[in-house]
Amino acid sequence: MAKILFVVTGADHWTLADGSKHPTGFWAEEAVAPYEAFKAAGHEVVVATPGGVEPTVDRGSLAPDVNGGKENADRIAAALDGMDELRTPLALDDVRLDEYDAVFYPGGHGPMEDLAVDPVSGDLLTRALDSGKPLGVVCHAPAALLAAKRPDGSPTFAGYRLTGFTNAEETQAGFADKARWLLQDRLVELGADFRESDPWAPYVITDRNLITGQNPASSAPLAAEMVERLG
Repeated sequence: MAKILFVVTGADHWTLADGSKHPTGFWAEEAVAPYEAFKAAGHEVVVATPGGVEPTVDRGSLAPDVNGGKENADRIAAALDGMDELRTPLALDDVRLDEYDAVFYPGGHGPMEDLAVDPVSGDLLTRALDSGKPLGVVCHAPAALLAAKRPDGSPTFAGYRLTGFTNAEETQAGFADKARWLLQDRLVELGADFRESDPWAPYVITDRNLITGQNPASSAPLAAEMVERLG
């Protein structure tokens, strides 16, 4: 049995370009699908957030139209209710990486608010990458990679092949013209080799021990890749 660290945003809003606060948090499917895959494989999940705050689910991610209908939306909501680990998160400051076999970051717009500028998370990501342990990051969670720096200040993930929520998807979601910055642009700016597939289609990129997924639909195949690596 492996022990997997879930690093989840602690933000409940995303500050837009006009200064308004859009209610958000983590995206339900991106937490539920990997959680179910890890637990089904017999692994343990531990949740950590900045400051140890209980994470907020983006209410929009529970809507039937983003879950293939009401039946699956109800299933996702019920699964979230059963994820007791979300109610008792560790503080990121208290995480000891050597106690875990893998690290996973679910998305939602929340990471754009907090994890993108969190040095504790950034240091954890750098150490996780260097450890060789499976490191899974999906959708908007690659925003957290922006805070990962080497001691000389260079971006940890420069040169890595990766993906994340694309400009095209942000445009179709209705936020591209409202955001202070776009994830794809920032990842390209830090020197990552950003790859993308069709909007909303499952797409996973693996480069060494870094496994990234483009969007919510990518969370299940990303988790499957992590499970395979854990054996």
